[in-house]
Amino acid sequence: AQNEGLAACWKGLQPALLRQVCYGSLSLVLYEPIRKQICSGNQEGEKPSFIQRLLAGGSAGAISISVFNPTEVIKTQIQTAAEAKTMRSVVRQIFQQGGVLAFWSGFQPNIARTFLVNAAELGTYDEAKSRVVPYVGDNAIAHISASGIAGVTSAIVSTPADVIKTRLMDTAGASVLGKRPSVLGAIVSTMKEEGLGAFYKGFVPIVVRKVLWCTAFFVSYEQIRSAVNNVA
Repeated sequence: AQNEGLAACWKGLQPALLRQVCYGSLSLVLYEPIRKQICSGNQEGEKPSFIQRLLAGGSAGAISISVFNPTEVIKTQIQTAAEAKTMRSVVRQIFQQGGVLAFWSGFQPNIARTFLVNAAELGTYDEAKSRVVPYVGDNAIAHISASGIAGVTSAIVSTPADVIKTRLMDTAGASVLGKRPSVLGAIVSTMKEEGLGAFYKGFVPIVVRKVLWCTAFFVSYEQIRSAVNNVA
């Protein structure tokens, strides 16, 4: 706020909204069909296990981000730049420096991160909700409780991959000694220069963001879905 003004806290809002709408929508659409496929071998009437929910959530997220990785690259470069940048200027710069493939910079750690995030968010939320509902009912208390559990779990398991993903995306289109930065190179250099603790840099704001995000998202989702079902 001191260096760039309060508005800088909302840097990258446009690509962040684009990324979330596209990636989040596809993830939710894919989750239940994938869960159903994974559970196809279950006995009739048997509920999905926690592992099956995690696999379904992770797979839905991994597939979705495979398509929408460019939106994350654009968002990351706008948010980490000291000066103000537009989506158009960032897209032009990345393409000129690295071509189409540069928009998939950080793809591997992003797949890993998104698998972990979606497994923790969708899978853990689904499991936590199924365990809380019998005690308090299928209501806002159950949804908020399950959302908090999902948010904390997501932050714990995904932060290391998030750190590496962000560093690689921040260099999209650039080269180091004529070579594109690699996942392994980023992991080794981070560990060597900053130690293991660096993989949890930014954990506090991440866990706060995750809990707030999961609560707002899942509670809204449950209310909207209930309203749509009632109309139908």
